[in-house]
Amino acid sequence: MCKFLIILCLSLSLFAEEMVEVLSRSPLIILYHDFLSEKECNWLIREARPHLARSTVVGDTPSGSKVDRSRTSEGMFFFSTKKGSVLDGIEKRIAAVTMLPRENGENIQVLHYSPGEEYLPHYDYFNPHSSAEKRHLDRGGQRLASFLMYLHTTEEGGETIFPRLDIKVKPVRGDALLFYNCDAKGVVDTRTLHGGAPVIRGEKWIATRWIRQGKFD
Repeated sequence: MCKFLIILCLSLSLFAEEMVEVLSRSPLIILYHDFLSEKECNWLIREARPHLARSTVVGDTPSGSKVDRSRTSEGMFFFSTKKGSVLDGIEKRIAAVTMLPRENGENIQVLHYSPGEEYLPHYDYFNPHSSAEKRHLDRGGQRLASFLMYLHTTEEGGETIFPRLDIKVKPVRGDALLFYNCDAKGVVDTRTLHGGAPVIRGEKWIATRWIRQGKFD
């Protein structure tokens, strides 16, 4: 509860009260309205579009990932952030909102979903008992928090769903969703099971940043 109050107070100091919507206190899930500007959303889409490739999931392969029918989107990662750039500003704001060190964040990923594409319910945290996923844990520990930014308003479908919490979030351009997958000690919360519902009309663009327990290597 103390952690929740601290984060909520900080959020209200950074954003107007009507821009912060608490969807769940346990696990902590917060929706920020107008977190990104229209200019930032357009920039992310424009820069990502030429580099999109079929999205992957964690897998027991040499690369540590594999294509799977549970995730049918396209995506890409930004691997460098210049000081003063759009990415630089976004990463600083995410660190302020989550109260987690910027260096703990993975590279920002942009994802695109066309009609019919989806991401079936899954966990963002890694399974410590899986050899395929343990190698990812060695790069900074568990994914403590997930930060999703909606870059485009989807006409129909594409909601972020939490089936165990009966929570559904519509993709609206500029909004951002924060949720914590585990506590500071890495104890995971299975209630954070979530997915991306199929897009019915239009398209879905989101950017994600996962934040680890320690510095991401």
